Amino acid sequence: DIIPQPLLDQYLSMTDPARAQTVDTEIAKHCAYSLPGVALTLGRQNWHCLKDTYETLASDVQWKVRRTLAFSIHELAVILGDQLTAADLVPIFNGFLKDLDEVRIGVLKHLYDFLKLLHADKRREYLYQLQEFVVTDNSRNWRFRYELAEQLILILELYNPNDVYDYLRHIALTLCSDKVSEVRWISFKLVVAILQKFYANSANALGLNFINELIVRFRHCSKWVGRQAFAFICQVG
Repeated sequence: DIIPQPLLDQYLSMTDPARAQTVDTEIAKHCAYSLPGVALTLGRQNWHCLKDTYETLASDVQWKVRRTLAFSIHELAVILGDQLTAADLVPIFNGFLKDLDEVRIGVLKHLYDFLKLLHADKRREYLYQLQEFVVTDNSRNWRFRYELAEQLILILELYNPNDVYDYLRHIALTLCSDKVSEVRWISFKLVVAILQKFYANSANALGLNFINELIVRFRHCSKWVGRQAFAFICQVG
């Protein structure tokens, strides 16, 4: 009753490979771009009408189609709610994490928005995977690492101080030594945000350990760029 059945059928048929050859080579991309809007119109109770189409698009051979879905998966998660997200979107999200950088950047740009919708136990499973974002197909793709640092500043609120110390601290230190100054700058802000997280949660011992690590790693660094990094961290703080 929400959408005329012929119209819905027409939309679902956009994933048919034959239509890409006869109608428009970009038709699957258009289908992927419109999917959150169609899902919102149908409502989560009718997600079963779109599920197969979404999975087909998520495994499309064209990376542009998968990239389009990666950029909007957080919006779809809001529409579907936590149960459907955990059952149907998390497996696809996990696939995008291992995809090409062009696809992964879509997930990365809204990583915080997606993770905050998951239950704490499910969210915790991603702690170890976050460090995989440091490695890119092309090391010159510094904006990828910059985006990671920006997202981590937001993501800090989703995890407890011990998890931040055990997992996110290592990523922050790696990014602070990046070859690109823009990445280092945003990473200094991340380091300070981590320290603020520790002390705001009365995790003073973790904060002190981290400060000592920063002193050893940067203040006493044999290279001037390391000592400069320490000065900048103090300035941001």
